[in-house]
Parts: sequence; C-alpha cells; structure tokens
Amino acid sequence: MTFRVGVDIGGSFTDFAFLDDESGEIRSLKVFSRPDDPGSEIARGIARAEELYGIRPDDISYFTHGTTVGINTVITRTGLKLALFVTEGFRDVLELERLKIPAMYNLLSKRPEPLIPRDMVRGIPGRLNALGEEVTPLDETALRRAARAARDDGAEGVVIAFLHSWRNPAHEQAAGRIVAEETGLPVFLSSGTWPIIREYERTITAVIGAYVQPRVAHYLTRLQAALKGAGVVPEPRLTKSNGGLMTAEEGKSRCVDMILSGTASGVIGAAFVAGQSGIADCLSLDIGGTSADVAVISDGRPAFGTGEQIGDFRIHIPSVSVSSIGEGGGSIAWVDRQGVLRVGPESAGSSPGPACYGKGGERPTITDAFVTLGLIGHAGLGYDTVTVDADRARAAIAPLAKATGQSPEETAEAIIEIAVSSMFAGTSGLISRFGIDPRDYALLAFGGAGPMLACFLARELHLREVVVPVTPGVLSALGGLIADMKNDFVQTIYADLTPALMPDLADRFASMQAAALHWLHLEQGHEGAHALSLSAEMRYRGQSFEIETPLTPDMLTGDGTALAEAFHAEHARLYGHSDPGAALQVIALRLVIAGSTAKPAFATAPEIAAPATSLRRMTLRMDGALRDTGIYRRKDLLPGHHFTAPAVVIQDDCTTVIPPGFAIRVDGFGNLRITEEN
Repeated sequence: MTFRVGVDIGGSFTDFAFLDDESGEIRSLKVFSRPDDPGSEIARGIARAEELYGIRPDDISYFTHGTTVGINTVITRTGLKLALFVTEGFRDVLELERLKIPAMYNLLSKRPEPLIPRDMVRGIPGRLNALGEEVTPLDETALRRAARAARDDGAEGVVIAFLHSWRNPAHEQAAGRIVAEETGLPVFLSSGTWPIIREYERTITAVIGAYVQPRVAHYLTRLQAALKGAGVVPEPRLTKSNGGLMTAEEGKSRCVDMILSGTASGVIGAAFVAGQSGIADCLSLDIGGTSADVAVISDGRPAFGTGEQIGDFRIHIPSVSVSSIGEGGGSIAWVDRQGVLRVGPESAGSSPGPACYGKGGERPTITDAFVTLGLIGHAGLGYDTVTVDADRARAAIAPLAKATGQSPEETAEAIIEIAVSSMFAGTSGLISRFGIDPRDYALLAFGGAGPMLACFLARELHLREVVVPVTPGVLSALGGLIADMKNDFVQTIYADLTPALMPDLADRFASMQAAALHWLHLEQGHEGAHALSLSAEMRYRGQSFEIETPLTPDMLTGDGTALAEAFHAEHARLYGHSDPGAALQVIALRLVIAGSTAKPAFATAPEIAAPATSLRRMTLRMDGALRDTGIYRRKDLLPGHHFTAPAVVIQDDCTTVIPPGFAIRVDGFGNLRITEEN
C-alpha cells in the first residue's frame, strides 16, 4: 500500500492530505505550523500520520508541497539586502513604478518603500537601443567600481536590470559575470528571471525573485533534510504560482516561480472538486489563519494572469489569479483612537494564536468571536490539536465590548459583520473585473475558516449556492496532489503583424517547444502524457496594453490572417467590439507545457433523500437573536441527507456555520450543498 502526500503550510496550521494509490481514499490531518523551526512541522505530520492511520514513511511514494515562505518574506520584508544595477539614467525605476497612487480614492496615500533603497541603486554606463543594438559599450571599469561599492555597503546580492535586455541580454550577461567575479555575491539578471517588455515590470519581478531567494532556498534545504530524516524517500515537488509543479532543487534557483505556491494549489484543488461535482462556474474561497483569498473558476478552469499582488508589490509572472479579499480566522479585532471597532490586518498566527486556543494569545480574533457566540467549540479543532476555551475567548473580547459599550455577544457579532463586509467589498470588485453575474456562480469554501464564514458572504453577494467539500480544511494540500508538472515559456516579439513576421514566429515557437519538452522530460523526469498551450499577447497598434489570445500552432503559418482573426475574436469577446481594419502588433509568444499526473477518482454514492439527525440542539446566537440550532457531525451525514439552518456542522478539520434562511443537502460525493430558501 502506497500513498501520495500533499502538504500545505499556512499561517496557523500545516495541512496534510494522504491519497491511497489503491483505494483512492483520502486521509488528512493538521499540525501547528512552526515558522520558528521550518521543516519540523513536516516531520511531526509524518509521525502523526503513522500514529493515526498507520501510514509509515516508506509507504509514501510521492510528495508535493505548497508554501507561503516566499510571499511572507516579501510581506514581512525579511529578505536579502540587495543592490540594483540599472542603465545609467534609470536609477528611479523602482520609485517611479507606473505613476499610480496606491489608493485611487485617497489622494494622500503613499507608495510603499521599495525593496531596494535608492542609495543601493547604481547606474552603469552602456546602452542598447530598442532593437537590442549596442549604442554605447558597457563600461567595465565603472561596473567593477560599482560592484565593489555595493559589496562594501553590505549588499548580499546584486540584481542587474538593463534597458532592453528582453531583446538582447548580452550586456546583462557580461555584467553578471564581472560582478560575480569582483564580489563573489549571488547575481540575478532580469533577462534570466522573466524576459518581458516594460522596464519596471521586468525589474520588480527580478527584484522580488532575488529578495526571497535565500530564505526560500534555506527553507527547501531544511525541508529536504526533514523528509530524509523522517524516512521519506521521494524527492519533494513544489507547487508553483501557475498551478503546476517543479522539483525542490529547481525551486532553490527559481524561487520567483513559487512565490504564490500555497494559494495556487488551493485554487487547483477547488477547481478539481468543482469539476468532479458537476459545478462549472464557482468562486473559490480560501480562508486560513491570516487571510481570505478568492479566485474565479469559469467553465471548470481557474483564471490565470500576471501582475498578482505580493504584499505591497505586483509580480509579473504567469500565475493563478488569486485576490486577497479580507482577513483570516486569526485576524485580530481592535478599537482605534476614535472608538471604532476594526478587524485585521494583524494576525495572531499559529503562535500564540487566537485566545481560545489557550496558547498564550490574549487579543481577540475572528475565531474568538465565533467561539463567544457558541458557534465553535463543539469539538476539538485541527484534528484535536486545539481544545477550545470559551472563557478565554470571552475574556479577550470583553475589553472591546467595554470600549464600544456593547455586550460581548454583540461585539462578537460586530466583529463577524466587519469581516464579512471587508470580504464583500473585495469580492464585489473581483466580480466587476471579471464581468460575471454572481447569481450564476457557486461559492466553494475551504481552508480552516472558509466554511465558518462562507454562508454569511454568499448571502450578501446573492451567490447561487455554497459548496463545502468533504475535507475543506486540507483542500490546498489536496490541490498539490492533483497539480500537473507545468512550466511557462515566453519570447518577447514586439513587432507589427505582417506576412514577413510569420516565419520568425514559427521559428520562435519551435525553439520554445524544444525547450519545453527538454524541461518536462529531461529536467523533471516526467514520463507521462503532456499538453501544449500556445498564446500570443497582441494589441491594436497604439494601445497601451495587450490581451492574451489563444492560438494553435497552425495559425503561425500563412500570411498571418488566422492570427489576426483570432485576436479580433478575443477582443470582441472581452470588450464587445473589434476593428478588423486596424493594424496589429504581436508583443510576445507564450507556451505552457503541462505533464499529466495521476488524479484521484472520488467515490460517489446514490442520494437517498432523508432528513439528517442532529447530534444535539442548542440555543445559539445568530443574526442578532437567540435561535434553536442543530449541531450536526459531518461523518454522520450521508448522500441525500437534508436539513435546514440555523445549523453548525462539526468535523476534524473545520466547522461549517450556517445562519438562518438556508437549506442543506448532501450530494453523492459527500459535499454540503447549501442554498438560500425561497
């Protein structure tokens, strides 16, 4: 008997999903995250799996891992001290950004401080023109002088981002060799990180990748050692920002590709569960200890894009499009100087955690609010890693209640309402950006706190239904198990679409295809089937930004008519109009290769309609009143069972809270399908 293991490390808990290769059964567990001792939570989880399920380390045949180490490094600004070398005259590239203010409705809002201060940015003489032709040779003497100065100023690494290096990386490559020779420091090239047009986007992506590299590499080394020490033989694979996988060794040098590792695997898992359950269109809602994240899944496929927010900055690599819309279960409630109750963004994390965990936390969190109302605490949390202490939760909320002149219960409800309001605002913006009708979409809730808050949010957004999968608390870990081996390749073109361009596009595609197959089969050792997806970033000449246009390889033959028609059709789909007579530009070609991995086949059972029997009934406060509430145990709910809210459903990895006005049934896969009553 062998098991495929997926692990997701969050701010409070580390989640494990164990997939039995023979039966398809999934077992799961949680342990506390240990940011102070990375890797130890992995060893603890593997030991716990043997205690609970008899799964030995040598039973593990496949190991995947999603992590937030990279993004947390940017958020907490604890990365490498870097120097940045740019083309002379462009020292302000990080300060100028895109000349946008952070908050469009706040004229006093300020941009965040760059990850590299201006006194660590140096301009280097030497210039290429927009065609990649050398105008001024690289000044080697000035470069060596700048390298020594950066080293003397305490730089721990050097990022090199020269003008037009996407077209011709020769100056960057030469400078990289010289700086490494002169200083012995690690050197990061923008053309080697992600060679895209636009100087700021390419530079900030290279800076973020360099900034997180040592912490991520150290973490991955600790992870490998922990697995080896625990007796796990397979080398770990890592989930990537684009929803794919790569090896841990590759992750040490390509940290930028896994910056959104943890959030992407959750969306992949949500899309898989939705597809298995016959749900084509849904929003995934992942709420953990520190944040609430949402993604759009349409026609069974997650939305992808570039420019995702990483702390205070955007990173321009292909990634699953995930938006942070609010706070997590561990987010702290507080009263500001004006006496206004607020929630977040500070989180209690895994240590000390919410007050109700009894681990030393004294400040009230969203989880403490639910405990104060009696909605959580009917069973242990996180596979009994936590015993809920309601008295500690009430004691933590008491100072807020006194400050606001409310009872503890009223204050707890206000905390929940503020959290839901924040999520509503964030999700509304996302819905508008994607142009979708929420009434056509379900909300698939997961994470330790997702099912706790999902129904409150869905009610405000008028979503079609809420879906809570069988193991919502560990769905991100499951997502890593079903992710494919995947990588993105880009060639920047930046040329008018003419018949003369077509042979060059065909040659570029051929070189990218060869590189993609080499990566998948030789570098990653993948032996299964694969799929290639080709697209072009195109625009009408004169437009500022391009749109991604799906292509087939045969469109790169002929005179370009097929390519133009594909773009016009995509433009019309997105914006409702096109201009077939306008001149077009091809900005870049993109190729995505995906190597298929084994997928679980979830068991289904016929739905036999019957009323569910509650474990007990209690009088609990919801929606401003005391209400007779059914407490249900998830493992007792079988396909076809149905009941009405208010209700609380308890299980090992999370608690589902359902306010009045909803009806619940269990589908053939064991999912809770929650809809508003007519």
